[in-house]
Amino acid sequence: MKSTDLIVAEDTRTARNLLGRFGIGKPIISYFARSPEAKIREIIDYIKNGKNIAYVSEAGTPGISDPGQKLVSAAVKEDIVVVPIPGASALTAALSVSGFDTSRFIFFGFPPAKKGREKFFKEAASIGSVVILYESPHRIIKTLGQLEAFIVQRQVMVARELTKKFETIYRGTISEILKRLKPEEIRGEFVIVLDKTSK
Repeated sequence: MKSTDLIVAEDTRTARNLLGRFGIGKPIISYFARSPEAKIREIIDYIKNGKNIAYVSEAGTPGISDPGQKLVSAAVKEDIVVVPIPGASALTAALSVSGFDTSRFIFFGFPPAKKGREKFFKEAASIGSVVILYESPHRIIKTLGQLEAFIVQRQVMVARELTKKFETIYRGTISEILKRLKPEEIRGEFVIVLDKTSK
């Protein structure tokens, strides 16, 4: 990031803390899920004028269930070279400790907040291979309850705050996990991994 001209961050406060630790004093602007299309155009124009930027997500890997996806898509359409820098990924971290057969899996991302939730869960449950979902702390209980209707006995792993101080992993059926999920632990981002269906 020291070699860039500008840093674009999903959360400028988090990014400034990171940059401060390494003595990086580059200009920083925000770009997040509700940023207008004009902000994408501004960033793309900046690059087309010969400048280099780095995009920093708030958590996880930029571009994976992340606002950076739109930014990368716009850059690719303009034939701008996008260089990935591997980092923490809740998706792969959860898969690596699931104990499930991960030779084939499908990532569903975040369920819809309102409309289309039942259809989303029904489709996820119909997949025979391992399925991964993300969920926020505000909807994790509701999501597990709705999902349970379609996968009553399917084995599940639910992980919260992966790679962080309060990392917790729950295993079993959804009903078993709901009994162990304490209200005070419902914070941070969650990853839900459904084991493949048995033949």
